[in-house]
Amino acid sequence: MELDMILQGKKAVIFDLDGTLIDSMWMWPEIDSEYLGQYGYGVPEDLQTAIEGMSFTETAVYFKERFHIPDPIEAIKLQWNEMAYEKYTTEVPLKPGAGNLLAELKRRDIFMGIATSNSTELAQAVLDALGVKGYFQTVTTSCEVAAGKPAPDIYLHVAAKLGVQPEECLVFEDVPAGIRAGKRAGMEVIAVADAFSQRDEAVKRKLADGFLTDFETLFSGHNGL
Repeated sequence: MELDMILQGKKAVIFDLDGTLIDSMWMWPEIDSEYLGQYGYGVPEDLQTAIEGMSFTETAVYFKERFHIPDPIEAIKLQWNEMAYEKYTTEVPLKPGAGNLLAELKRRDIFMGIATSNSTELAQAVLDALGVKGYFQTVTTSCEVAAGKPAPDIYLHVAAKLGVQPEECLVFEDVPAGIRAGKRAGMEVIAVADAFSQRDEAVKRKLADGFLTDFETLFSGHNGL
């Protein structure tokens, strides 16, 4: 897969954050286990599938209702932010080749945006820590729109913020719900491999317009498929 090919006719690139641009999904099962353990629950096997694509607020609502959490929604979100903040600012790296891609897109005057289901606090913190926040014209969370992924709302919202049409956007995503969101927004979507969603690779390949093992393949001459 060549960068020139996938950028043909595109004015903007929109990145999902966790599992796509940054390697962060590994920490959440531990956080879920610690959080639910406070209330005497283990982590159900279907939890990640159930919450995939939900906004930070939608996920908090889901936890509150499913696990009968007594805290208000904002308190749940605050505790998650506090539990994850140190790791996001000290232990989470960019995915391989992501830094090169951001620099090349900037060189080509391509607009860039983040469309994440994570919290604003964690998204801003990790982008600052990694020194890449300045590449993006907008960092948008699903809490800013009516519905999280797989609804197209966040991708349409980011395109509007960037002042481009949906068909002029290229999306990078790592999970089926996000890929569906981008496609429903009328955008071309490239799936990115991630260990956390490896079980869904066949579905990701079927849903997306292309599949990358990592961003480095866009510069190595290997097609990444």
